[in-house]
Amino acid sequence: MSPSSPSSPSSQQPAPSPAAPHQSLTEVETYGVERIPDADRTATPLDLFRVAFGGANTFSTCVLGAFPILFGLSFWQGLAATLLGVVVGALILCPMAVFGPANGTNNAVASSAHLGVHGRVVGSFLSLLTAVAFFSISVWSSGDALVGGAHRLFGLEQSTLSYVVAYALFAVLVLAVCVYGFRFMLFVNKIAVMSATVLFLLGAIAFAGDFDPSYAGVFTSSADAATRSLFWPSFIGAALIVLSNPVSFGAFLGDWSRYIPANTPRRKVVGAAFLSQIATLLPFVFGLATASIIATKAPKYVDPGAPDFVGGLLAISPGWFFLPVCLLALIGGMSTGTTSLYGTGLDFSSVFPRLSRVQATFLVGVLSIAFIFIGRFGLDLVQSISTFATMIITCTTPWMVVMMLGFYTRRGWYDPDALQVFNRRQRGGRYWFAHGWNWRGLTAWWVAAVVGVLFTNIPGQFVGPLGDLANGVDISLPLSLAVAAVLFLGLLRLFPEPRAAYGPEGARLARTVEVPVPPITGPGAATVAPAVAAEAG
Repeated sequence: MSPSSPSSPSSQQPAPSPAAPHQSLTEVETYGVERIPDADRTATPLDLFRVAFGGANTFSTCVLGAFPILFGLSFWQGLAATLLGVVVGALILCPMAVFGPANGTNNAVASSAHLGVHGRVVGSFLSLLTAVAFFSISVWSSGDALVGGAHRLFGLEQSTLSYVVAYALFAVLVLAVCVYGFRFMLFVNKIAVMSATVLFLLGAIAFAGDFDPSYAGVFTSSADAATRSLFWPSFIGAALIVLSNPVSFGAFLGDWSRYIPANTPRRKVVGAAFLSQIATLLPFVFGLATASIIATKAPKYVDPGAPDFVGGLLAISPGWFFLPVCLLALIGGMSTGTTSLYGTGLDFSSVFPRLSRVQATFLVGVLSIAFIFIGRFGLDLVQSISTFATMIITCTTPWMVVMMLGFYTRRGWYDPDALQVFNRRQRGGRYWFAHGWNWRGLTAWWVAAVVGVLFTNIPGQFVGPLGDLANGVDISLPLSLAVAAVLFLGLLRLFPEPRAAYGPEGARLARTVEVPVPPITGPGAATVAPAVAAEAG
């Protein structure tokens, strides 16, 4: 049977499921990473926009927006770095939205087609790394703002106990939303998008009188040569911190877009993902502008040795804005935390088959909470955030390049049944490659990631062995992007993949080879599963 045969599982999508009743907000989601039935795929590109924007239209994004000022840039220099980071990050991210509608599952599972049945665990690892980092940022920033605001409003003591209670409160609330699942998370983000936007606009009114766009930073004409030599490393470093925010959604985008019907125009799905990140300029610029005010009126809070953006914001806020700050912290913490934690719990329910989605969510949540307390009370918080965010870019971006080029070479064609082999604890199928590993995609990913780490240069925090070769400028991102793209396409040409991994129209930019496809065996597999003969490429 050839891949283009009418009865081939790769060319014949599963039959539509019968109409299913609408799921209640308070009904715990039962779906894991299996393909979402057609009848339940009722989300729209607008819903994707709401979740992705809602997850970033938060207080934690303001904290990331303050980093250009913490790195010594002027307001206008910081704005340029922010625009660069947001736009480039959005362009890198938005194609990752197409995998969910195409396959009805998350991006880590979809990566089986390019990394192999077992190689898909790379995506699971990256989603865990990202979830822990941004869940922690959301809880830290929101907890600090809530305690600080309560101190100014009600005189609450800013003790270790107060912070512990605030962090625990946010973590438990986020965990509860994630346990209920996608519908509840979508509901929370619908509220978060509107309310947080209104609160940021109130903030613009609150700080309009103090804002001075001429804030000069440290890289002025009167600065010494040693300081001026750090401008480009600081500018690129700030842009990378900003860029880490949209890139962080790469492993998660399919978690939400999988509920969008497969026949939805791809340009609408990609456009929703792109615009959701462009819209984050609102919290980013809010953080940048308020940080410049803090640097002028309360400079001790932007001391590079011990910066405290939240404390500085409260120090410069008018009294009437303390309550909006607390509300922004509560809403934002819920929104960012849920979008970070939900997908990782979902994915790890397939990595550890004995765990249900709810149990896996609890496990990842507990691990993240432990990291939160260790990072907050045992490590340098700001250095941990910036270093971790940069490492996320370095490791995740090459994986995204492999996924996007793989989508292009496959002409967007996938076998949904073969993608689920790992989750069902089976063996074989179109994406089995070499014992479940596609070394082409895996090699392109890890080599590009290693190159990125070697050339990373975060001033004063982490410098790779080759980080100074570009006069201190961090060139890790363009290098890792280029290495991943060139290496992956080169390997596809030199070492062709099986023809059966491609659709009826064949490969694009790649060669194929005719080899038999191993039958799918294991739990739930058909008793008779003859090997599929591949067509000549």
